[in-house]
Parts: sequence; structure tokens; C-alpha cells
Amino acid sequence: MSAEAPRPPLAVALAEAVATLPRGAGWAYEPKFDGHRMVVFRTAERVVLQARSGRIITAAFPDLADAARELAPGTVLDGEVVVWTQGRTDFAAVQRRAAATPARAPLLARRLPASYAAFDLLAQAGRDVRAEPYERRRARLVEVLGPLGPPLQAVPMTTSVETALTWYETLPASGIEGLVAKRLNGPYRSGHRAWRKVRHTDTREAVVIGHTGGPNRPAALVLVLPGDDVPVVSSPLPAALRAEAGRALAPLTAEGGGMAVAAGLGEVAYRAVAPGLLAEVEWATTRHAGATVLRLRETGGEAGG
Repeated sequence: MSAEAPRPPLAVALAEAVATLPRGAGWAYEPKFDGHRMVVFRTAERVVLQARSGRIITAAFPDLADAARELAPGTVLDGEVVVWTQGRTDFAAVQRRAAATPARAPLLARRLPASYAAFDLLAQAGRDVRAEPYERRRARLVEVLGPLGPPLQAVPMTTSVETALTWYETLPASGIEGLVAKRLNGPYRSGHRAWRKVRHTDTREAVVIGHTGGPNRPAALVLVLPGDDVPVVSSPLPAALRAEAGRALAPLTAEGGGMAVAAGLGEVAYRAVAPGLLAEVEWATTRHAGATVLRLRETGGEAGG
């Protein structure tokens, strides 16, 4: 008898960063979108949207929750939420959406409509299909989403390494950060790094949501990295960047704060700031191993609350 559909919170499958794309028979390739990881649960009664951390974010994305009600009950999807701005994925806009209060979320949904790029099917008709090979899950995913269309859609996939390499070279102009490789016969392994990912660059833009140390010369920045929603503390800022960060954060002061993960220290307290600042960071192989801030830039546009 098949297992019942998984329920939140669900540990998502992960990818190991590698320097070169795996090749040979039995591999499939997908573009890696620059957004927020999200699992969609469509039960008989409701829709639940879960972030990678396990946090429930349904209220922040009413547009996607409405769209997901068109799914058959018992469907569970894994994928990435993206917001497109002028033909590019806009991670700062995704973070504004994810951080929106329930009262603010409907307005932001109209101004910054989200899309859901699904890359896996975890359950269908109430049956857990994670043990099935990726090739079969992929076929089911296309079957499920085909009649619906945007904002719910399957990511592109190819088994041709030549096509994948063409994507790798051309898609960064659209904000795609790299490729994910999956074995066609592989199951969906929650909490394991069975997939492989190749990034186009070692640097990415992260959203600044807070800082440690004094506001005029912060010791480090608190960041949300693409594909995640768990705040992390950057490596200590060099002197020149501390002064620059202090000037950039001055108009963004917000009440409150929280706890974030700092490499080698565990969770530390931080002071929150309003959205409006991006940091280009060079990150280590794991999200909690520290991110080195290279430069800062203001996002512009309207910040969500």
C-alpha cells in the first residue's frame, strides 16, 4: 500500500555545489532560478505554502495560494518562487513578498506578481511519490501543471548536456544563477544533497535585513540568500565597508530584530532594517559557513512591510 502524501513541515531535497556539470547517460538538467524555495501542499480543504526552513508563508503569497487551489487535492509540489522585473528574476522583490504582513500581502501581490517554477512532484492524488524515479515524477509534474499554466508552471528540463551548457551560457541575462543536475532514476531524498548544482558565478546578491554592532559602523550584515529564508550573518565587514554600510542603513532603520546564524558562533541577535539594500556576496559551500560582502547597492522601488 502506498504511503499517504507528506505534510508540512517537510525537509526538502538539496543540491551539492560542484565545479563542473555531471555528464553521461542518466542525467537530467534544469535551470536554477534565483528565488525562494517553496513547497505547495494542496489538501482536500486548503492550500499550505511552506518555505525551505519549514516556515508557513501562505499568507505572504495570496496569488500563488489562489492559483494552487486549481490543483487536484492531494498534490504536493516543490519549486522556486520568482518575481520577474524587466525580463529578469528579481530576488529583492521576492524577499519583499516573503516578508510582507498579511495586511500588506494582497497589495504587493498586485504590484509584484509572483510565479512558481515547480521542479518536482512529491505527491499525487494523496499518494507519496517521492520514492519513484525522477523521470517518472517529472512526467507526472508536466501532466499535472500542463492544463493550468502560469503562474504555476514546470521548469524547463533537458537530458542533453549540449542544451544544458547553452542554457548555462545564455540564461544569466535573465537572472538564472546556474544549473541543477538530477539522476533520471533517482528518488526524491528529503534532507539529502543528492542533486548537483553548478553556479554561473561564485557571487550572488543577497537582501540585507539587519546588522550586528552599532548602526553607524555595523560589524556584520544579516542577509537572506537566494533560495533560502533563514537569516545568516555575514563575515565581519572590513573598515571601509562598515562606514559605507552605516550610511546606507541610516534611512532604513526599523523596529525590532531577531536571531540569525553566524559562522562559528551559532545564533546571535541582530537589529532589523527595512528592505532597500542589497549586498553582493561571495559565499562558502554551505549557507551557514559565512558570506563575504564584496559591495553594496540600493534596490530602489517600493519596500514591502
